[in-house]
Amino acid sequence: MKSIEPKPWYVYLVRAANGALYCGISDDPQRRFAAHVAGKGARFFHSSPARALVYVEACADKSAALRRERAVKGLGKRDKESLVSGYVGPLVLAE
Repeated sequence: MKSIEPKPWYVYLVRAANGALYCGISDDPQRRFAAHVAGKGARFFHSSPARALVYVEACADKSAALRRERAVKGLGKRDKESLVSGYVGPLVLAE
């Protein structure tokens, strides 16, 4: 019997035009960022549009991503900015 690998999930941070950071989870953070840029999904971006996907962290599964999201959302602004400044992955900017 072939075992099925769980699909990876990700915690991500998006910077809004006003400088605020939005934290979410997705199985495809770039697709989700594109949805945020298009104004779909999160009311957070109604007042200040999404500008850049600035942080992505892989998690083993959706449950782990939800736990990590809760932890990141509990961080202060300085600690979230520290995550962003230490991120070495590709940044995705809104067009």
